[in-house]
Amino acid sequence: MDISHNGQSSKIQIPGVKRYDFQPYESNGGSIVAIAGNGFAVIAADTRLSSEYTIHTRNQNKLFPLTAKTVLGSTGCWSDTLALTSLVQIRTKMYEQEHMKIMPTEAAAHMLSILMYNRRFFPYYVSNILVGLDIENKGVVYSYDPIGHCEKSMYKASGSAGSLLQPVLDSLIGAKNVVAQKCSPFTDFNKERAVSIASDAFISAAERDIYTGDTAAVNIITKDGCEVRELQLRKD
Repeated sequence: MDISHNGQSSKIQIPGVKRYDFQPYESNGGSIVAIAGNGFAVIAADTRLSSEYTIHTRNQNKLFPLTAKTVLGSTGCWSDTLALTSLVQIRTKMYEQEHMKIMPTEAAAHMLSILMYNRRFFPYYVSNILVGLDIENKGVVYSYDPIGHCEKSMYKASGSAGSLLQPVLDSLIGAKNVVAQKCSPFTDFNKERAVSIASDAFISAAERDIYTGDTAAVNIITKDGCEVRELQLRKD
């Protein structure tokens, strides 16, 4: 913010003194897709880590398992991602040791919201989506804004290609502007259908977004545990 007095700027240039701007954030790209259904939850994230036109690595996993039924996907500024996810994993282990039970997905979602809100004056520059199974073994998806506001839904996309991925989910899962208003907004589908939709969405986004590509890691959460798959994307 530039504060001025009597039309004169406060940014006074002093001879012989160099001025450096502080830029604490850097976007390292990456995209996430999450879909939940009856008895399962699917989350996928690409593995490309880049900044501007430089690719740092093509094999960086952006999915962080918290429990056997809960997975956190995080993209954005990679240093903030590492700081936040390590804190969340530590708090998850502390909960397990203190209460002698695994942290439920609902509790993990609430904890993540509080941790992000505590940093609201200097927020984590990340896009988070947390998925898992609730106490009734139904899939849930929680998405967050930078200061921790949480929204529960059945599907969500975020990250650098979020604006490309979300319309695909709205059409194929939410059936937005496809069926009559009196019909259910969610079509009946199983986990394989959800994986197929997430895969098609990533293949399409990789053609348009230079920060999304190489490989997509897919985690499929059911009551039996978490299954991990890989989807090959374009590498240029």
